[in-house]
Amino acid sequence: MIDYYSSIKEVSGLNTNRYEPKARFQPSKYDKLLVRRLLHRLKCGSIDMDYLRNKQKKPHEQPDTKDPFLLWHGDEEDELHMRKGPQHIAPPKKPPPTHAESYNPSEEYLPTDEQLKEWEELETADRPHGLFVPTKFKNLRSVGSYQHSVREAFERCLDLYLCPRVMKRRLNIDPESLVPSLPRAADLRPFPTAMAVQFDTPAMTYSVKSAEEEGESKEVEETAMVRCLSVSPDGQYLVSGASDGFVRMWEVQTGRLLRSWNIAALVLADKKDKEEEKADENENETTTKEEDSEQDKNKPKPVVSIEWNPNSSHHCLIAAVENCAVIIATGTGGSDDAELTDALLSSAYNKRSAAGSTGGDNANINNSRAAKAVKWLPPPKTKRETPLSAYATFSGPITILRTNKEMAKVKWHKKGDYFLTVSPKANAASVLIHQLSKASSQQPFGKVKKGFGEIQCACFHPTKPFLFVASIQHVRVYHLIKQSMVKRLLSGCRWISSIDIHPSGDHVIIGSLDRRMCWFDLDLSNTPYKTLKYHERAIRSVGFHRRYPLMASSSDDGSIHVFHSMVYSDLMRNPLVVPVKVLRGGHSVVNKLGVLDFVFHPTQPWLFSAGADGKIILYQDI
Repeated sequence: MIDYYSSIKEVSGLNTNRYEPKARFQPSKYDKLLVRRLLHRLKCGSIDMDYLRNKQKKPHEQPDTKDPFLLWHGDEEDELHMRKGPQHIAPPKKPPPTHAESYNPSEEYLPTDEQLKEWEELETADRPHGLFVPTKFKNLRSVGSYQHSVREAFERCLDLYLCPRVMKRRLNIDPESLVPSLPRAADLRPFPTAMAVQFDTPAMTYSVKSAEEEGESKEVEETAMVRCLSVSPDGQYLVSGASDGFVRMWEVQTGRLLRSWNIAALVLADKKDKEEEKADENENETTTKEEDSEQDKNKPKPVVSIEWNPNSSHHCLIAAVENCAVIIATGTGGSDDAELTDALLSSAYNKRSAAGSTGGDNANINNSRAAKAVKWLPPPKTKRETPLSAYATFSGPITILRTNKEMAKVKWHKKGDYFLTVSPKANAASVLIHQLSKASSQQPFGKVKKGFGEIQCACFHPTKPFLFVASIQHVRVYHLIKQSMVKRLLSGCRWISSIDIHPSGDHVIIGSLDRRMCWFDLDLSNTPYKTLKYHERAIRSVGFHRRYPLMASSSDDGSIHVFHSMVYSDLMRNPLVVPVKVLRGGHSVVNKLGVLDFVFHPTQPWLFSAGADGKIILYQDI
């Protein structure tokens, strides 16, 4: 045979320069697994070092110790859980004996003869110790058997048999762990903390006929309640509406009163012209009713709502008294802003003058429905005021909008040209939208459905063509371009009093007279995301800050609650709402009315509050 391979190893040129594989220099993975298993068993106690050193062939299962242990080791509890049928419920333990049940009680526990007679007349359940009567013995040997032991044992068994029992599992949970971890208030500054400036409103006086002397009247002086507030977009001026019918403009830094306009007198003068034309229809009324009506006429009508134009270039405001809304030029604009303000107001002034000269009040209203609900009228002629700014042309009342029913709220659009008025008793004409640059009005609703309720307040969306309309218990969102309802928010409140929208436009808060403040997230649901109930009385006003993450609510209890309300741009994070401060002591409660309105400063973390005591207080971060 021919040997193809010899036993002599010869070095060939194939794979002579190959390196050793890396796996030969690493430990075996199988050995590593065995070592890990042995370490685990060593920790569990199933083996010991003797087993590893080969001194013991089998691992021990239980160590040989002489320590005491329980014989049954709770096996009876396992049997109770393993058995079939209804769950066993242990009977409740009897209460331990008291001092009165001792064989040698103190004298204070022994009843007198009168007490024994009273106990005999009472039922067994009403007696202090039931059937047992405390008795004193000389020693323990003198104690006999208890005569009511069989009866009490029978009644206990009867109670256990007839009374249903339920097994309740007791959860050992730390109460503090259930409370969410909130940041400290000091870490969430700035927010208003202390009172800095106080604005005092003059008292109002009006004449009332005296009951003692006929034909004579006496002057009555009352505190003018501040009903509403508003701040200019630059934060330099503050306007207030009071129950005496005056609109006052203040300087924020100094607290000085700059201007005051008697809006109630303008509205009353406009009414007198129409009352003279009408015939007297109430001739058969009693004298007492006539006196009451005269007192009501003499008493000025309050300014129920006021708001400064949110556009910083338009220096004008709107105030609501009775069934009229008065547009007032503040005369505070600079060189550039004054021209824009004059152009805006001159258009309305010229159109209302044309309407007055032709005799048609609604010559400038194209909508037939709105023409029946609102009229643009010129104000009575008064002495022309000198504007505060040298560049301004107009100062004082410019025009009057008169509706059929009393107004409750006025609100501007963010751009400063459109505004709305709310008249709860006007049915379909409850909400009217007006355009100041064209002096025109329109009625968005043609009819009111059943169950809609009276409209309390309304406001515009800051960025979208949406209109929020709040009735007594619900909030409806309407698309003004599509003219359809987008969403209906269910508040769960009894009576909604105020509404405000976050600057982002995705969150809404409402306040109610039943002390609730509801936060709605428009992207989540039509039910409240959070319901806050901190006040003791009705909530009058709620609002967001336009620059800082702040939110507040005012109530008739005379306090203002300030909240840190952070809304994140991340849609996966929920808004953070933390109460940070309660402002008390500034306002006193008058006739069960406290803080009627408040407004935030547009650029600073400050807050202005208006109370029924006639005070306006500025709270600052001090």
